[in-house]
Formats: sequence, structure tokens, C-alpha cells
Amino acid sequence: MKSFAVLLLLSLLLPAAAAAEENGVRAFAPCRACHSLDPAERGLPGPNLSGLIGRVVAGNTDFDYSPVLRKARDEGLRWDAKRLEIFLADPAAMFPGLWMSMRGIEDAAERQALVRFLEDPASR
Repeated sequence: MKSFAVLLLLSLLLPAAAAAEENGVRAFAPCRACHSLDPAERGLPGPNLSGLIGRVVAGNTDFDYSPVLRKARDEGLRWDAKRLEIFLADPAAMFPGLWMSMRGIEDAAERQALVRFLEDPASR
């Protein structure tokens, strides 16, 4: 009986985990025009986002960031899930003068899926 309960629980959780991963992949799709998650990929219009969570804002030394992001770096701001979600909601409000042209992601579930996707390299 215990085995059955575990199997039932797994059968309920696996589709939810797969759906969450799929939502993150879908949410990241527009970002791919400027950003990569492949640590070796360079030369895109935006900075590489591999290892973003925990990194200092404007911390990719291979990229020329807007002055407002360089200021955030100098202040020691780091990307965490909460900061990233606020940024994704309205990047220009968080960093006025930002060079990146993105209006933000209005849907909270989509933002959260994208944050989880960027937090977990295993989901890619």
C-alpha cells in the first residue's frame, strides 16, 4: 500500500514538474534573441545569463553594460530570485536609463517560471 501511495504521488508530481520546466523554457524563448545560457557563447546583443542567480549585477566582464547597471554593480547588488522577478516585471522602473529594450513580463506566473528556469541549470 505504501508503494502505491508513493507511485501515485510521483505520478502527480512529475507532470507538474515537467509543465513548470516547459513554462520556463517557453518564457525564456523571447530572451534568446539577445541572451544565451551557454557559458561559452559570446557576442550577443545582451550579456550571457549562465549562472545569473547569485552573480553581481552587471557582473559579466565580457559585456558593456549601461551606466545604471554599472552603478548597481559598484553598489554590490546581486541577482537573486526576488530581484530578478522585480526586474522582469518592469526593467526600466528598477533601473531607469537601462539600455535593454524590454517592457517587462506582466504575467506573474510567467515571470516566476522564468526565474525558476534561470535558477535551475538542470532544467535546461
